[in-house]
Amino acid sequence: MDSAGRWVLKEDDLLACCGSTKFAKQMAAISPFTDLHHAVQAAKDIWFNKVDVNGWLEAFSAHPQIGQSPSSSITTDTSAQWSKGEQSTAIATATSTTLQELTEWNAKYKQKFGFVFLICASGRSTAEILVELKRRYPNRPVIEFETAAQEQMKITELRLAKLFSANSSTAAAIGDQPASVAMKAHDRLNMINAHLISANVTPGESKSQVPKRNRPPITTHVLDMARGLPGAGIDVQLETWRGPEPCPQFPGSDSSCWTLVGSGKTDNDGRSNPLMNIVDAVSPGIYRISFNTGKYNPSCFFPFVSIVFQITESQKFEHFHVPLLLAPFGFSTYRGS
Repeated sequence: MDSAGRWVLKEDDLLACCGSTKFAKQMAAISPFTDLHHAVQAAKDIWFNKVDVNGWLEAFSAHPQIGQSPSSSITTDTSAQWSKGEQSTAIATATSTTLQELTEWNAKYKQKFGFVFLICASGRSTAEILVELKRRYPNRPVIEFETAAQEQMKITELRLAKLFSANSSTAAAIGDQPASVAMKAHDRLNMINAHLISANVTPGESKSQVPKRNRPPITTHVLDMARGLPGAGIDVQLETWRGPEPCPQFPGSDSSCWTLVGSGKTDNDGRSNPLMNIVDAVSPGIYRISFNTGKYNPSCFFPFVSIVFQITESQKFEHFHVPLLLAPFGFSTYRGS
């Protein structure tokens, strides 16, 4: 800790939390952190908004397959030790049959997607992991890639909590911090380990309980599945419904009832620059996000693509990621976190 009582995290410590070199460098560059929450919010921003595809794959490769010894690409002893501990429940509950089945499914998964099956394994049995692996295996590669990134973030949160917990205990032992600090960090670790920390807020929670956002509540990115590349340079605009009716009617409504919220263009990673301001609570209502696909690819079947979605009162503290997946003969989308 520094003289102001803030947490100083070094690059090696952060590389043990997440195997992406870019992630570790950027986190270390903005250290120190006031508390665990501050570090987790910074980690989410860097991981989801600043680390590119290569960085995600680098982090994935730092993990061993479930049920196997730590990967040779793991760069720190701490990471190997944590990985072993996180898999302890799976190993303890494994039988020769389930372990063999897990090995076979791990191989099938890696052959299909090109990276190791990634899951926050802490507290999960071998049977539970097998069920999840089989459930995710039919996913399209782009969806599974983002799912794996979400699981990596869960692991990173868990390991950041371990760092804070260990450092709190050390500081309290030498008299730098009261014992209550270590206890609070330990409580946070238990909460994360039990998957009780969530980005969503239940209707009964007040605004003051909602963590400060580090990105706009509505974001998007484009992946060009035909080329296997991010969709760069695509014009994007976000609008909200302001018509006399509660929502637009199928097959169409007066276009003048849509109000522009913001516009942008996708970068080389396929992510759009901010389409709206960072606010704690997004206004409930009907939103439309549109992509100028015809300008991006003049031979495209769709001159443009618009996606209409609704945000309710109970969802106003959530984050809405609306990606567009361009395929040779169409497009698809899904609700991301």
